[in-house]
Amino acid sequence: METLAEKPVVTLTPSAVDEVKSLLALPENAGKHMRYYVEQGGCSGMQYGMTFDEKRDGDLVSETAGVNVLVDAISADFLRGMVVDFSEALSGGGFKISNPNAKESCGCGKSFAA
Repeated sequence: METLAEKPVVTLTPSAVDEVKSLLALPENAGKHMRYYVEQGGCSGMQYGMTFDEKRDGDLVSETAGVNVLVDAISADFLRGMVVDFSEALSGGGFKISNPNAKESCGCGKSFAA
């Protein structure tokens, strides 16, 4: 059973929404949604993950400009309030994460300590 999040756990900026929509349009992502999660690893103890996935029981689901965002209940505690942006810059481009729950982050921006 999915849970509709009252306030989104993860918010996407307009540029992130545009990039996710273009990726969701690929045949291999048909019928899937954007999932954000955390797992053990990285140089700061925990690392971010994102994938295109099906809805699962217990997922928190929110919607930003037509993009469904999925977060599992355990990851939600670490990601609540996170903002995802996207940059097409040649140097340092890609998805950028701003997480208010991260006490410290590594230089690569892919891992954090809670």
